[in-house]
Amino acid sequence: MRAAGSGTVKPPAEDRSWHPAAKRWFRALKHSGQAVFYEPSDWAYAQLAADLLTAEMTMEKPRAATIGLVLSMMDNLMTSEGARRRIRVELQRPGVDDADGAATVSMLEKYKNDLAG
Repeated sequence: MRAAGSGTVKPPAEDRSWHPAAKRWFRALKHSGQAVFYEPSDWAYAQLAADLLTAEMTMEKPRAATIGLVLSMMDNLMTSEGARRRIRVELQRPGVDDADGAATVSMLEKYKNDLAG
């Protein structure tokens, strides 16, 4: 099944009240290669993860279970190399040859083009 995407999706602004770690992650997410596939719902999910991370990081004793949940949410957004490898997505840095062992973004581009129709 295929469905049309939202077209160009502008990432939302970060919440100024977020914990510095949540801000750092959200800013990095905006500049990450996999973000080209994010829909508005993905950005809302990322904001929820940042909200939860902020809530836990501002507690005197953060709960491991909630931190684990946040890390799982981050993985769902392909935040880590391991998460991307599990779903066979590789990112390529511009000007880097695959023969050098660099990852490729060609799969992402293929999926994007396939979804665009």
